[in-house]
Amino acid sequence: MIEFISVSKTYQDVRALDDVSFTVGPGSVTGFVGPNGAGKSTALRILVGLARATSGSATVLGRPYRELERPACQVGTLLDAGAFHPGRTGRETLTLGAIALGLPRSRVAEVLSLVGLSAKEARRAVGSYSLGMRQRLGLAHALLGRPRALILDEPANGLDPQGIRWLRELLRDLADAGCAVLLSSHLLHEVEQVADHIVVIGGGRVLVQGTVAELNQGRSLEQTFLELTASADRSQK
Repeated sequence: MIEFISVSKTYQDVRALDDVSFTVGPGSVTGFVGPNGAGKSTALRILVGLARATSGSATVLGRPYRELERPACQVGTLLDAGAFHPGRTGRETLTLGAIALGLPRSRVAEVLSLVGLSAKEARRAVGSYSLGMRQRLGLAHALLGRPRALILDEPANGLDPQGIRWLRELLRDLADAGCAVLLSSHLLHEVEQVADHIVVIGGGRVLVQGTVAELNQGRSLEQTFLELTASADRSQK
């Protein structure tokens, strides 16, 4: 469903990604973790066509994102919860999205309910939303087209503990229904609880990947992550 094959990206003399390869299958959640500057956001931007790889390929549903027909109806994305117009209400934002995708307006109410935004909250201007509410709105927008793949960059930022638990259950339900979920997050404990597979990236390179059980071997994901990324940091000094 989602595939990176030997993806590298160079900005002038900086190697942001170096031969990154991994896949996300249908019906699974893959946690994409790494320290700040590891290359996670660059990889996601390449995947959804906002940047071009220097070499290699990144595809969704077997094709580059740019080549998909009605991509937002096949791939849901949340890369920046602050990207919505602050003067529009939440409902207006979703209604415009539904119109652009050729979806019935009834879908707006469905996704608002799915992400837990009330009718009163949906009538408020997005500029008045907390970060957690903007994350829920972003997820609602990503889910409008009932996508088969979901690409999320730090979707738990700004959520309270109840919201994080809700997000975990939502992602698990979507994966169980067949969706391929790629989740970038710094919240290692939450990734550990929801993900089927983990990809750890550092210095633009995949350091290790596998199931949670394969990576942890009796330790927490945090311990594994710190050991791997500390080694990667040392190797660059």
